[in-house]
Amino acid sequence: MTDEHEHDHAEHDHDHDHAEHGHEHEAHEHEGHDHDFDYVGAVEDERARKDAWFKGSPSSPLPHEIRHEFIGLPYFAVDPALRFEDLALEPYAGDEPSRFQIPTSDGQLRPAHRAGTFTFEHEGASRRLTAYTLDGGGSESLFVPFLDTTSGRETYGAGRYLDLEPELDGTYALDFNLAYHPYCVYAESYSCPLTPAENRLPTRIEAGERLAEEASASTE
Repeated sequence: MTDEHEHDHAEHDHDHDHAEHGHEHEAHEHEGHDHDFDYVGAVEDERARKDAWFKGSPSSPLPHEIRHEFIGLPYFAVDPALRFEDLALEPYAGDEPSRFQIPTSDGQLRPAHRAGTFTFEHEGASRRLTAYTLDGGGSESLFVPFLDTTSGRETYGAGRYLDLEPELDGTYALDFNLAYHPYCVYAESYSCPLTPAENRLPTRIEAGERLAEEASASTE
């Protein structure tokens, strides 16, 4: 099996999603200083770059036999309201142990750590997601998998991922427009961390990557 977690790969120079999220993070740093910054356009540009990488890179997770048919990943429309800025990483105060074994899609367990939690307001209610680090990951990068009520229908049933880097002031931006599917959506040979139950949101997150319409219809 191939370990798949873009946040956790050692070979960052060859890892598409890690590079893509790096570009997105850099672009968003300019957003607060430039009132003319085109946030929607920046996200759409990153999506186009990712599609090109999926289609043409030797490291693409897509099976070789279907790459010539690939026309792009399906996404929800970019929604700036689903980007939550200036979030502090709060100490984890839940009942689960700080260090634990996170299960993967191929039945394995990987050492992980609950690094803290993020709290944000969505649809008139306070929501919370736990951020994790996995053994071997970057010291500052946080892994935030999540489930929502689109999971298992419009999006992958085991959840989607976010990779977070701290802003210059130490805060974080939780941007669901950057939510992406793990590689095991495209090939079973990848080993992908499964989303812990504590990161299930009781609402629809219509942002980021989604399943193709024919795939989502088959899950209903």
